Amino acid sequence: MKLFLILVLGLSSVARAQQSGDDPATLVRRVADHILQTTSFRFVNTKTNETFSSTSGLALSPDIKAESKYNKWQYVNGVLAVGMMQTAAVLHEPRYSDYARKNYDFIFSNLDYFKKQFDAGVKSIEWRPVLKINSLDDCGSMAAGLLDVYTFDKKPVYMDYLQRVADYIRNVQVKFPDGTLARTRPRSMTLWADDLYMSVPFLARMGRTTGDASYFDFAIKQVEAFNHYIYDSTTGLYFHCFYNDENTNGVAHWGRCNGWVALAQCALLDALPANHPKWEELRKLLLRQIIGFSRYQDTTGMWHQVLDKPDSYLESSVTAMFIYTVAHAVNKGWINPRYLSIARNGWQGLSREVTADGEVRDICIGTDIEENIRFYYDRPRETNDTHGLGPFLLAGTEMVLAADRGAQKP
Repeated sequence: MKLFLILVLGLSSVARAQQSGDDPATLVRRVADHILQTTSFRFVNTKTNETFSSTSGLALSPDIKAESKYNKWQYVNGVLAVGMMQTAAVLHEPRYSDYARKNYDFIFSNLDYFKKQFDAGVKSIEWRPVLKINSLDDCGSMAAGLLDVYTFDKKPVYMDYLQRVADYIRNVQVKFPDGTLARTRPRSMTLWADDLYMSVPFLARMGRTTGDASYFDFAIKQVEAFNHYIYDSTTGLYFHCFYNDENTNGVAHWGRCNGWVALAQCALLDALPANHPKWEELRKLLLRQIIGFSRYQDTTGMWHQVLDKPDSYLESSVTAMFIYTVAHAVNKGWINPRYLSIARNGWQGLSREVTADGEVRDICIGTDIEENIRFYYDRPRETNDTHGLGPFLLAGTEMVLAADRGAQKP
């Protein structure tokens, strides 16, 4: 009898440990706190390794860089800012929103140092994309994060930059003849699925912030066009690209690009008025995507690097993006609550990717476009690559909200 009780107590303690290990609030804090603890808010001279807390008084030098990867002006850090802002709101812990606000303030407060070099013709400087926008990657995601920060810190310098981004996306960025956003690489007039996120979340937020419905109109046009060009009705997934020169799609249903599409569509539905004439059409497009990618969920709960190739590796960033999409859509009442089981299964898998010190494993690094499928199979995966951190925070906080929502049911 004594041995039986020991076994029962042991099994129950394991179950409790597994449950707490999957607890989204615990894991979100672990990952977010690790980011806070490892962000330096300093500059480093890459030749001498000297560090500085400010650029004030420094001699101009292109060797001065932001020390932390989280201070870089890169689209992944825009997603991280959005994730931190949502983490603060959901967990009611302002240190996370303070972090995002501090990051943007750190950049804009020190920007003049690099602008002087840029104006003098120095090209290889920190934060060059802020000074000269050359692509959607340069601006859209970071501007979306900045708009979330702008709700707290309405600095004129922020809005000046946001207006520049709006002008660039709508009037400067290369487009197909029908107005669909495109790039000049790897071929002239290539549509990248990624670019729906690099444009629409900013446009949607800008429409909500300014009250200018033309931002919504432009964003809706992009969502409809991207669904026209890269949605694959055979699989229910999106191709990574569309080559306008050959009127054909690329080779891969790459995971993370499908995640970018999903996040962008959520952002637009969030911002649009519920009575907007296009709202229901957009909701159905999102539901179509959710049903599509749910068919390819692995039994672990994760999704694969190439979604319809189960021999490709299980990848964390797309898993986080899909968890967020499903849980957010359920939490908002956009889709039937029964779909939440997809997100729960996904969270069980993703939670196993978090290390004891708050890093996330198996994140695909930045990925270009290639014509051969092996390129996608062979993309390296790293622990704590920034591509997966913002999505992880978004996924985890939506699972917190889903748990709260379930607990409130009679």
